[in-house]
Amino acid sequence: MLKLPHAKHRIYLRIRRKSLYPVTVNDWTTMEAQLFCVLLSIDGSFFVFIGGLARGKGNIMFEKIFKLSSKGTNVKTELLAGLTTFLTMAYILAVNPLILGDAGMPANSVFLATAISAALASIIMGLVANYPIALAPGMGVNAFFTYTVVFGFGFTWQAALAAVFISGILFLIVSVTGIRKLVINAIPRQLKLAIGAGIGFFIAFIGLKNAGFIVADQATFVSLGNMKDPVVLLAVFGILVTIALIARKVKAAVFYGLVITAIVGIGLGLAGIEGMPAAPAFTDFANIDFSMPTLGAFISGFDELFANPKWLVVIFSFLFVDFFDTAGTLVAVANRTNLVNEEGELENVERALLADAIGTVAGAALGTSTVTSYIESTAGVEVGGRTGLTSVTTGVLFLLSVVLMPLLVSVNSTVTAPALIVVGILMAQQLGGIEWDDFISASSGFVAIITMILTYSISDGIAFGFITYAIAMLAAGRGKEVKPAIWALLLVFIAYFAV
Repeated sequence: MLKLPHAKHRIYLRIRRKSLYPVTVNDWTTMEAQLFCVLLSIDGSFFVFIGGLARGKGNIMFEKIFKLSSKGTNVKTELLAGLTTFLTMAYILAVNPLILGDAGMPANSVFLATAISAALASIIMGLVANYPIALAPGMGVNAFFTYTVVFGFGFTWQAALAAVFISGILFLIVSVTGIRKLVINAIPRQLKLAIGAGIGFFIAFIGLKNAGFIVADQATFVSLGNMKDPVVLLAVFGILVTIALIARKVKAAVFYGLVITAIVGIGLGLAGIEGMPAAPAFTDFANIDFSMPTLGAFISGFDELFANPKWLVVIFSFLFVDFFDTAGTLVAVANRTNLVNEEGELENVERALLADAIGTVAGAALGTSTVTSYIESTAGVEVGGRTGLTSVTTGVLFLLSVVLMPLLVSVNSTVTAPALIVVGILMAQQLGGIEWDDFISASSGFVAIITMILTYSISDGIAFGFITYAIAMLAAGRGKEVKPAIWALLLVFIAYFAV
């Protein structure tokens, strides 16, 4: 039994109707309550614990940590929101191993690194920042890891992880010192929306390519793929199913769309059609491989990283992409959770950024690309999630998801492509917030988005978006309205392209 301070004030939680758990709640300090919450999360008794608290005086503890009443929510609502957020994000458990697998990383190890880093970062976000925002290895930046750093720059994945780790440390420093908050708040709101939408288009482009829906063409650069190919048709089926589920406002539609597509694909594979996903054997679940060759692999990549003259470009690029990918996503989520004040600044952003930075460092050490805040967190917010208890719940579910590893790592790019495309659609909805009647906003936003897609580079798109904004403001005689941080970034961008 676990006995906590002030034992004279106890409630007893019935576990499986047989045993009792003595839990002290009155007069707890916030730190004591947070510690107990983490211990029970690790212990695996989390949901039993909070289920009992939802019906008893134990709400006092959660009130101390998450300020539930002031946020207009309760334990039951937060748990449901956390579950909803997890289901909408669960596709990353299948997609991330596939994308990083293209870089040569072992899928099983990437899966575990994805689940553990998502759990750790989400729990920290909930306990430290009290944001209903969950985190996991980011879409977009994982593509940058594989298709730009490994394929484009020619580094091994170990060296790429080393670069992610260093960028995470730098990320942590700028978060603690407040530099990151200063820069994020200096980005014009219109450009923030364009960056988020541009990342959505970039992700959707990758999904269309992976599905075979679009292919390379020497005459037109890209063209429509073979629509008679069963693999392409399966992807189209998955896209339409997922869109239909979202149109009917089905919670976790992206995840369910992925599952339905996988089931249909497995059925077609059993019928003898080639290129379809294969179902894992039942013995795979009994013999899950928990080895993690990616754990600490970044250490072996330092020598290669610093031996290559491009090391500075790689580290700066990761820091650059991580910085602005996170800014775009965090702002997008905050806009839909009322965490942005009238001046357009994120409230309590320092703690949220700290949790994000810690997640990146931990993710690199475990063996995955940059961990970031997820736009899918808005699904939990729509259910009623308003506090960090939502993200803590999501984090615990990510830990428990490791038992699904044989199933999720068996899917192929055809199955995950619909998830990428539909997530891109959801992120592109931010275009509605851009003031297209204002040519400065329209031009900088358009340049950022189109450059991301056509150069296959998020960082290039952001850079040219900033350059366009600064020059247009100067030409319009509004240079004094541009914040000093933007002019400083302009010099950074020039140096970025000059290296």
